[in-house]
Amino acid sequence: MKTDILIIGAGIAGITLARRMAEEKNLKVLLVERRKHIGGYCFDYRDPNGILVHRYGPHIFRTDSEQVYNFLSRFTDWYDYQHKVLANVEGKLYPMPINLDTVNGYLGTNYTSENVAEYFEKVKTFPKEINNVKDAVESQIGPVFYKAFFENYTKKQWGEAPGNLPADIIARIPIRANRDDRYFTAKYQAIPAEGYTAMMQRMLDHKNIRVLLNTDYKEIQNEIECSKIFYSGSIDEFYDYRFGRLPYRCVSFKFEELGMEEYQPVAVVNYPNNFGYTRITEFKHFGKGKTGHTVIAKEYSSDCGEPSYPIPIKDNLKLYRKYEGIKQENVIFIGRLGRYRYYSMDQIIEELLSIAL
Repeated sequence: MKTDILIIGAGIAGITLARRMAEEKNLKVLLVERRKHIGGYCFDYRDPNGILVHRYGPHIFRTDSEQVYNFLSRFTDWYDYQHKVLANVEGKLYPMPINLDTVNGYLGTNYTSENVAEYFEKVKTFPKEINNVKDAVESQIGPVFYKAFFENYTKKQWGEAPGNLPADIIARIPIRANRDDRYFTAKYQAIPAEGYTAMMQRMLDHKNIRVLLNTDYKEIQNEIECSKIFYSGSIDEFYDYRFGRLPYRCVSFKFEELGMEEYQPVAVVNYPNNFGYTRITEFKHFGKGKTGHTVIAKEYSSDCGEPSYPIPIKDNLKLYRKYEGIKQENVIFIGRLGRYRYYSMDQIIEELLSIAL
């Protein structure tokens, strides 16, 4: 098989790059995907009741980049959606990120946006350096809210004590002194109107792009002739774990179809304490329409299964840099797993739109 460019992995990273290569450079692109479907973790589908289900957990598109938004808008219309998350703490639901209503609801107080900052100032800690998640949270909102809303959730999600995790992980979660209960505040927030899979199918609709599904690259690598390889899988797997396996967090889901109109008031409810799962997603909130059925997914995090999230602690990054240091001029690693970075969808796309082809 001859091709100009070989891309391994037909997730959002590989598909974005394939479209650019095919369209802007008129290059022949071959995408090889081990799964039986395109889209990677962004894959979604309609269930028999018309509910758009995100197979690998909730994916909310948001970005401040006009370039990213305009690029994807070529391939989809949008369903305007403002993501809201609640946390189930001691059997009650509170807005996340922590805002004024969270504070007053949990403490039984009557703070206002003008004086709630005084409470945070009074209870927050003052570590000499903010080197980890625990310090990052407690230095903003103090130990009480850290323990109730963050500590155990972080342990479950990452399999590490928050004191061992770098502070920039928690930077993705804002803490507010007002009543804004949106999870994100990015300029553009939406979900593809017909789903991510439909959007990515349109991205692949180009005469220069060919996709092989249900195909392990390593089983056919000697049959492919190309000038450059872009790899979006795990970098340690590409090199046959030469220096050992990089640690990743993996997620699994227990799906339930329920005969009710609504299971929970928002799409996502976090469970930071005595539950095996980290969160429950109800997919009906991602679209319009009513039906007497709903679909939920309970999400479990572990160190076994398909790699989902790099764990960016010191020793792991040191091992990653050993793999990164292997020089192969015709191989470039992309995406969350290839770059061993905790990227969001928009960050992946923005990076791939900015690289010189």
